[in-house]
Amino acid sequence: MRQGRERGAVAVEFALLAPVLIMLLLGIMEFGRAYNVQISLTNAAREGARVMAITNDPAAARSAVRTALGTLKPVLADDKIDFAASAPTGAKTCSAAAQMSVTVSYTLNTMTGIAGPFSMRGQGAMLCGG
Repeated sequence: MRQGRERGAVAVEFALLAPVLIMLLLGIMEFGRAYNVQISLTNAAREGARVMAITNDPAAARSAVRTALGTLKPVLADDKIDFAASAPTGAKTCSAAAQMSVTVSYTLNTMTGIAGPFSMRGQGAMLCGG
């Protein structure tokens, strides 16, 4: 007799916990994706700073940033890749004993649409001349 009363208890408990578990799973996926994008942005900015410090060519550095980003969509516009040198003039090109820094800006749209979009930045720096 007791077994008949508890027959639907498991289904009710699952119905109560399933949304919480699904939201937790989606949150883990979103966080993992955002972390991956942040690492990609940082690595791309470092690669851009390396190319800029060696070649002093902004076009080549932008190309290196885009190549390092790989499959990250959409492709970054030129205004999302910013160069800055530590030279006193504040120039955007390398000079002796200056440090070149590259900042890559990106807007991450979420998979679920629950939160976001998020503005993200990756930064890299290197001494000019390698």
